[in-house]
Amino acid sequence: MQAFADLLDELGRAQSRNRKLACLSRYFQSTPDPDRGWALAALTDGLPVRLPLRRALAELTAERIDPVLYRLSRDYVGDTAETIALLWPDHPDPSPPAALGDVVGELLAAGARGVSGILSRHLDSLSSTGRFALLKLVGGAPRVGISARLARQAVADAFDHEVDAVEEVWHALTPPYTSLFEWLTGRGPRPDTSNVPVFRPLMLANPIDDGELAALDPTAIIAEWKWDGIRVQIAASAGDVRLFSRTGDDISASFPEIRSTFIGHNAVLDGELLVVRGGTVAPFNELQQRLNRRTVAAKLMRDYPAHLRLYDLLFAGGEDLRTLPLFGRRERLLAWHAAHRPPLTDVSPLVPFDSVEALREIWLATRASGIEGLMLKRKDSPYLNGRPKGHWWKWKRAALTLDCVLMYAERGSGTRSSFYSDFTFRA
Repeated sequence: MQAFADLLDELGRAQSRNRKLACLSRYFQSTPDPDRGWALAALTDGLPVRLPLRRALAELTAERIDPVLYRLSRDYVGDTAETIALLWPDHPDPSPPAALGDVVGELLAAGARGVSGILSRHLDSLSSTGRFALLKLVGGAPRVGISARLARQAVADAFDHEVDAVEEVWHALTPPYTSLFEWLTGRGPRPDTSNVPVFRPLMLANPIDDGELAALDPTAIIAEWKWDGIRVQIAASAGDVRLFSRTGDDISASFPEIRSTFIGHNAVLDGELLVVRGGTVAPFNELQQRLNRRTVAAKLMRDYPAHLRLYDLLFAGGEDLRTLPLFGRRERLLAWHAAHRPPLTDVSPLVPFDSVEALREIWLATRASGIEGLMLKRKDSPYLNGRPKGHWWKWKRAALTLDCVLMYAERGSGTRSSFYSDFTFRA
């Protein structure tokens, strides 16, 4: 447990991405199973258990910490775990703290009424950094500047593998990821993904500059509208369907109607998730109402109807199409969509143009149409992982600016309670 606490402490102080990666890689290399697997779970998808944490912490703080001191400290610090870790009375214990895997095992086996006792016992045996790590572990949100993608990158780096290879097996795995570490360390086979819809790393675009734009051959590229939604991948196979964000996070629970649309299919498609009413794309802030929800009520689905605009077809019936040129994949996508017609979807239309000058005129008009800009893609481009140069470009319209006077600055709430983050402006 102390090694995990030291890791979170070091990550919280690390400023650069490379230093965070180095910290994580050292931890994964030096920590045995299953501790490193549970740490990886905490930094990515969270522990596979839902505990009555709010009630347990309320009971513990009432017993051990002055309520007025706790309330004032919590209001200023803005983080429950940090507040309790600092205020919890120290109980020097000569015995070493429990291993991370043992703590998780106890919590997984505990009933709802046993959580308070387990937390109290371990909080007594830990230092303030250990207490903070324990509470972040069970709370499911370490918040140390680590994304799930960065954690997977660190695992790959630690054992000299490509992160794309880790991404392609990730969603077939469950904590504590023993089979993953056996494969990465050469002690076992690559995890089997044959019956699981897994994430395939997306191909991303680069910003385009005036020189690149002027050099483009208009007959060699296609143009699409740059929609103001979120880039997603839908993977359907073996009776299961998952919807992934561009970083590989599973967001299926937030959009169950999109997921159900693809049940029974066997394909992997790339697209843009939008809110659409009567054929009109709603502003991005309406889509935000649907994001990051574990469950979605029927009213929310009616008020903010989700729609998937498809860009690309990566797999169809088990056939990998990523090496085909873009125009060939688009023809396959149009044929697939016409044959299956999945509800709540359409294919992103092409923007007609005959010269770079005409394309510039179209781009200049995107603001009036409420469109974010244009996407330009070479017709012969294969589907490559990451952000390769010279294949796809994004041409976003410039942001609007406004001269304002700052009238008020107020402290935020929650994790922002120690910072002035709420501002009032006047033009």
